[in-house]
Amino acid sequence: MRKKVAPMRKLRVVLADDHAVLREGLAALINAQPDMEVAGHAVDGHMLLQRTQECQPDVVVMDISMPGMNGIQATAAVRQAHPEVQVVVLTRHSERGYVRQMLQAGARGYVLKQAAAEELIGAIRAVVAGGTYLDASLTDQIVQKFVTAPSGALEESDLSEREADVVRLTAQGYSNKEIATQLGISVKTVDTYKMRAMEKLGLHSRAELFRYALQRDWLDQA
Repeated sequence: MRKKVAPMRKLRVVLADDHAVLREGLAALINAQPDMEVAGHAVDGHMLLQRTQECQPDVVVMDISMPGMNGIQATAAVRQAHPEVQVVVLTRHSERGYVRQMLQAGARGYVLKQAAAEELIGAIRAVVAGGTYLDASLTDQIVQKFVTAPSGALEESDLSEREADVVRLTAQGYSNKEIATQLGISVKTVDTYKMRAMEKLGLHSRAELFRYALQRDWLDQA
């Protein structure tokens, strides 16, 4: 007798956007994928937190501009309450400030609404696989600014004040516990800031971080 193969579990997606027509279109797109299904809808951040608790999704697709709790606040709240849930931003906002705030809040994907539908599907699959996804047009903007900016200016300006502090202190030889004490934050928060900073800077080891700090004379500030 042939052994039955259990059906593959579909990725569960919750949509958060205050435009009903857009949500319906997104739902049709996602439900048409063989490995995805829409598990719930929300019109604002407060409803999203409730739907996330009820539906236990793998991914939330989130707009930034929503009434009440906006997408930035909602992303931070979802990631804090449900760190296993990944957030993909779907928005009309292409400004770098919004991109930075959403990534700092915990989003792993950022797609513009004017992009092709395949971009959103690709972003969902990428974040579930443990990666990140930036809309192609945003990537082009970042690369262009890197090419035209003075050496080192882009990388450092992309860090938040806390991320820069953690990078400096790490390069100066302080442990996470010592950094946490100096900055008045938890050791876990230090690790999060360090991880985000190294990802933004494209660094992969403490040695690379040390060289980065040395190039900017940060070690002389110890």
